Amino acid sequence: MRIRTFLLPLLVLFVGNNTSQSQVSVIGELSQDREARPGETYHGTIVVKNDTHEPQEAKVYQTDYLFYSNGTNSYGEPGSHTRSNARWITFGPSYIELPPQALVTVQYTMTVPVRRDSLIGTYWSMLMVEGIAKGSPESSRDPAKKADMGIMQTIRYGIQIATHIQGTGERLVEFKSPQVVKSDGKRLFQVDVENTGTRGIRPEVSLEVFNEKGQSVGTFSGARYRIYPGTSVRQLIDLSAIPLGSYKALFVVDAGGEEIFGAQYSLKF
Repeated sequence: MRIRTFLLPLLVLFVGNNTSQSQVSVIGELSQDREARPGETYHGTIVVKNDTHEPQEAKVYQTDYLFYSNGTNSYGEPGSHTRSNARWITFGPSYIELPPQALVTVQYTMTVPVRRDSLIGTYWSMLMVEGIAKGSPESSRDPAKKADMGIMQTIRYGIQIATHIQGTGERLVEFKSPQVVKSDGKRLFQVDVENTGTRGIRPEVSLEVFNEKGQSVGTFSGARYRIYPGTSVRQLIDLSAIPLGSYKALFVVDAGGEEIFGAQYSLKF
């Protein structure tokens, strides 16, 4: 063991000619991971459900996906960043008609290129499933019906499709801007965790706090986020239960295997 110091429902608003809302959902996890070798082909499925008692429509399309600890997200054109696997994917159907309460399966095929010397670590992208609201310009239902102009609302689900090249990639992280902050009456330890390696991780995170006598006063867990290479997340760990005083803290990110990263901090509140 080495200790080294150093999506998803989305709401979209647009102008349309009907105020109705599409009612489709995705069944199962919103992320799919697979280890594969260059030249390998594998298959996956996404199950879309009509949650209503009337017919619904949905569309399926690709985007890239990047996210950062400041809360920003980027849904770029498929294949627009260097670690995108969007161009490796074929899928269908791209347009779905769902009878009432029906389930429809979207199939995708992942074909990893044969680039043995250059494919290292993790590559990922998104398949988006977006309901098509009745009366919208994209809808094929009631095309002759004309409604008043208004705000139309639809929901889209982003399914992360990640390919980890078997036996390759390095897990590395950096910790940035550690501080104690107050939010909604809580005292929180805040730190940004950036994946500076080449392999995606979903680490277990904890903060163990020690008093001035060196005695542990508790271990507090952080959220278990996915962090792809070049992306970052913000950890917020609630320390409200600890009395005011001065403490030492050991922040630990367990990225799996022998890859455990840690940093010590002095806390006073």
